Amino acid sequence: MAADCDKNNDKFQSFADIMKGRKRVKPPAYPWQDLALRLIKELGVPTYKKSAVFKVCKEKSAAAIAIALNDAKELAKGGAKWKYFFKIIDQK
Repeated sequence: MAADCDKNNDKFQSFADIMKGRKRVKPPAYPWQDLALRLIKELGVPTYKKSAVFKVCKEKSAAAIAIALNDAKELAKGGAKWKYFFKIIDQK
């Protein structure tokens, strides 16, 4: 009976070990940063254009960005959606 108890205790980790393995994800400081991260993910923006997405999200309203995002998705069925997004948002 005691051997079974020791066997089960080996499977458990200490609380400190669990906390060490945990990743901390820092939340965005501003709502526009969260919007930019969502755009980057949805549109498949390449690394060299990510800063432009953050700049647009900071300067433009969320409503204008949402309209441009929807238009870009409709226009670019199979192409690079992020290119259409920048063309549309530049016109507004």
